[in-house]
Amino acid sequence: MNAPSTHLVIADDHPLFRDALRQAVAGVLSTAKIDEAGSFDDLTKLLEQTSDVDLVLLDLSMPGISGFSGLIYLRAQYPAIPVVIVSASDDSATIRRSLDFGASGFIPKRFGVETLRDAILKVMEGDVWVPADTDLTAAADPDMTKLRDRLVTLTPQQVRVLMMLSEGLLNKQIAYELGVSEATIKAHVSAILQKLGVESRTQAVIAAAKIAGGQWKQGTPTG
Repeated sequence: MNAPSTHLVIADDHPLFRDALRQAVAGVLSTAKIDEAGSFDDLTKLLEQTSDVDLVLLDLSMPGISGFSGLIYLRAQYPAIPVVIVSASDDSATIRRSLDFGASGFIPKRFGVETLRDAILKVMEGDVWVPADTDLTAAADPDMTKLRDRLVTLTPQQVRVLMMLSEGLLNKQIAYELGVSEATIKAHVSAILQKLGVESRTQAVIAAAKIAGGQWKQGTPTG
């Protein structure tokens, strides 16, 4: 557990909170290797460079992601790496959706260092950790469940394209950012529309925003 090979990544855009998390991790995993990422692009670049990450601590809202988009991408692209959400948005619905999308735990940012340490240790031992007062028993919305099931069928690249559509980027802009042809992006968009059961880019963004409680949408798709 405390071997030098233990490797964690803290993904949060606030340096002070990353430092607090680093201290919490060091309290239970003193010899762990800890990397930090201040944006989702930084996180994906880091994960592309190394395959030995044991845990990602991920903020739900940081540059490059919003809502559950980053979590969905990580679970699709790196299914073997556990992801724990660390967020200021800690209502029961957000916590349950995080677990539905494959998170191994949810730690509210309002908690102190001791709780952070306990949660991290539990997850590293293979358990799922959520606050003790979380109500996960409320009946799920059937429409939301159906939409969630559609979203998780997207490939990692399709998730990235949907994230960029949500930012209002054009096909040619997305193609440039991802280093592929515009025709490839058009094919991805078509596949996204089919998988989500919608007819337009705007409807796809709206559908994604619904399941994130409105947190996903960052811009208006314009073409």
